[in-house]
Amino acid sequence: MNETWDADEFRSRVQGALDTFLETQSERLAPLGDEVELLLRRARESMSGGKRLRAAFCYWGFHAVRPSPSPAEEESLVRAAAALELLQASALVHDDVIDDSDTRRGAPAAHRAFEADHSAAGWPGRSRAYGDAAAVLLGDLLLTWSDELLRTSGFGGSETSAALSVFDHTRSEVIAGQFLDITVQARGAADVEAAMKVVRYKAAKYSVERPLHVGAALAGASPEQIEALSAYGLPVGEAFQLRDDLLGVFGDPSVTGKPAGDDLVEGKRTVLVALALKASPTTDADLLDRSLGQPLSVDQVAALRTIIASSGAEQQVEKTITELADQGLTALDDAKSSGVLDANAAEVLRALATAATQRTV
Repeated sequence: MNETWDADEFRSRVQGALDTFLETQSERLAPLGDEVELLLRRARESMSGGKRLRAAFCYWGFHAVRPSPSPAEEESLVRAAAALELLQASALVHDDVIDDSDTRRGAPAAHRAFEADHSAAGWPGRSRAYGDAAAVLLGDLLLTWSDELLRTSGFGGSETSAALSVFDHTRSEVIAGQFLDITVQARGAADVEAAMKVVRYKAAKYSVERPLHVGAALAGASPEQIEALSAYGLPVGEAFQLRDDLLGVFGDPSVTGKPAGDDLVEGKRTVLVALALKASPTTDADLLDRSLGQPLSVDQVAALRTIIASSGAEQQVEKTITELADQGLTALDDAKSSGVLDANAAEVLRALATAATQRTV
């Protein structure tokens, strides 16, 4: 990446902002007593680790518009970028409940951890019901905190108002996109167009385009600059999610922290699956279709992977990822050469696009 960009150092700064914020929240909730410590413990776990790509896109969206912030603005910007990571943590906690996932980043998902807390304490009632309820509340709390951290990040009223307007759109889009996702699964649909709509609204906008807009809004971006960031961010975000779909089927569990073929077990009707169902022989397509969302052995996952690979769907998705990434990078180069976006920030955004679309986790 650009010589001015240290990704590890940035992740450390974001984690520091999150830790400081959580400490404030812990002090605020202290009067509730020891019981709330379970909630705070899971909050700390949910807020740790991760690639911090959304925070990075927010940060460099700002720098693309205002390349030389003051030291005070720089500190405020890191806190604002950290708010995107609280939103992400909220989405993941809720997503794991919806998908009935057992793990997240190689550790028990929040609802499973709460379930284990209940069981270990020997409390009466159903441990699973407690775990699900506690995780929903944790996700809600993290969502509330994301708004608070952005509002109190330290920017002036006009900049904060502009960023919150984008943030409002972001949350509405990702929740509606999640609803669209579960509805597509419930219908048992395997339509490429519907799957791409899920990609755009559940992930692409929320993961790349909107974080760029939040940072740019804090920097006082012009409509032309916002448009340039969208021309780069939306296709890169779509490529990012398509990569995630490939990893959900073909990813290495020791790297992804999720079981092999997790998307197949969860019944995800992704673009990858839709393409495979369309291109596979009838017998293979029927097997894949009726296997989605069912408990699967390692051998069964391997058989479904073979069907998907043999259909050519994997290669099609890889081709689309390359095309979308190239589209975004071309738009970024145009914005850089015309002076719409800062040249140094554009170089880092180029590297971030590669990190987002060519990852293995």
